[in-house]
Amino acid sequence: MKARRSTALMLTLALTVAAIVVGSVPAAAASKGGAPSASFTRLDLSTVNPGTAGTAYGAGGLTLATPLTSGWYTDPFATGGPRDIAFQSGTWISDPVTSPFAFDELVSSWNATTPDGTWIKIEMEASGSGRTTKTYVLGIWASGDGTIHRTSVAAQGDADGFVAIDTFIRSKKAAPLDTYRLILTLYRADSAAGAPSPSVRFLGAMTSAASSYAIPSAFGGTAADLALPMLSQEEHVGHFPEYDNGGEAWCSPTSTAMVLDYWATGPTAEQLAAWPALAGHKDPQVDYAARYVYDWNYQGAGNWPYNIAYAATFGLNAFVTRLRSLAEAELFINQGIPLVASIN
Repeated sequence: MKARRSTALMLTLALTVAAIVVGSVPAAAASKGGAPSASFTRLDLSTVNPGTAGTAYGAGGLTLATPLTSGWYTDPFATGGPRDIAFQSGTWISDPVTSPFAFDELVSSWNATTPDGTWIKIEMEASGSGRTTKTYVLGIWASGDGTIHRTSVAAQGDADGFVAIDTFIRSKKAAPLDTYRLILTLYRADSAAGAPSPSVRFLGAMTSAASSYAIPSAFGGTAADLALPMLSQEEHVGHFPEYDNGGEAWCSPTSTAMVLDYWATGPTAEQLAAWPALAGHKDPQVDYAARYVYDWNYQGAGNWPYNIAYAATFGLNAFVTRLRSLAEAELFINQGIPLVASIN
């Protein structure tokens, strides 16, 4: 996997969304100053705020509704060169979320369905110290690759901060930020009437502050082995150079595939057969995951929100968060919920 920027960044994949409770902080999880150093918020997609238009919330989640906005999206990674795609879109804007501390980093994650011809974009703007930042793009995502190529967005940095692939990072010299809101835009290609809509059933964000993480942590429970099926990225060295060539670069999709196997889900035989190049591959679910989490700007399969969004297409509930200690990880493991950890 390409070098990551995060300390104790956790990918959680579960059949039931695990609750992150912000409140009393175990001693092992507190930062040096005693204040919380990480917080997770699940946003309420049923809210309607000024600027929200062209979306509606129902049993299937957030979907397109009237009135829609028309425009053009340029896919910079289309075969043969950039391609312009006419679209219709709707936008949802969250309530402002106040972090329990001034935050240095933010990572968003989502669970969504994007039928062929549709995609979504996730953006963030933050405020604090009497000003509001510009809007940063956190991801342009689709579950497939037949309409657009999912991508992070490069070169967004300014005096307030920058986006390192999937993570907003406040500039060291910038004044503190303590509030944010997310902006979610749903798109469908402007084609025949009755075109499908993307649907988003979950949107969340993790904020964190630089602190002293309690890793390693005092072990306070009983050893537990969740017995995930064993897969290895090294079995895939040299596979599909267009998706970063397997091997070390594929630790993220391999881990995601292991968790999908643990929950007895993942790509079906029909889905695997629809990609003829997989014929004869050992553990083809790993190759399949690498293709469908691949970030074309990053040129790699290690974008964590894209990994969890991929997992969610198979019916799981998943999110990215940051745990402050391995004692917090125990809480998930004790409930039978596996974690994938990225630790620097």
